[in-house]
Amino acid sequence: MRDFLLLNYARVWPVGLSPVAPGTCSSLVAIVLAPFIFMPLPMWGRVLVLLFVLVTGAIASSRAEQILGKKDPSEAVIDEIFGQWLTILPFAFLLWWEYVAAFVLFRIFDILKPWPIKRLEEIEGGLGVMIDDGAAALYAMLCLHLVRALPFYGG
Repeated sequence: MRDFLLLNYARVWPVGLSPVAPGTCSSLVAIVLAPFIFMPLPMWGRVLVLLFVLVTGAIASSRAEQILGKKDPSEAVIDEIFGQWLTILPFAFLLWWEYVAAFVLFRIFDILKPWPIKRLEEIEGGLGVMIDDGAAALYAMLCLHLVRALPFYGG
């Protein structure tokens, strides 16, 4: 029963079983739910949620790797929830297009894995699964800050 729960948590239940782009599907779920269950929380609440997802996601992803017999299996997508929500963590309010931008930016950095993100994948176990998405999120967060700082920004 414990393995069943951990594996399904790592998969974000049915999302990780998507036959097409399970990571992108999980990021989409995260960004769609964010305005309703993540962003309304005070900053300290969002930080606690992210710490919880980081720790439990690392545990679940480690077990998913063992059960599925491969490193960072594509169906283990809890890291995308962590990364997508980390991308939008510091913002008090986002317009709809900023959620879209956060989604696109995070997916770009998560897929392309520029330095040093690719190196972080080498960390063993579930922590490595989670940390590389955290780094991609920080790149995406910085880019979103830069977009919002542009002189023509009207948000």
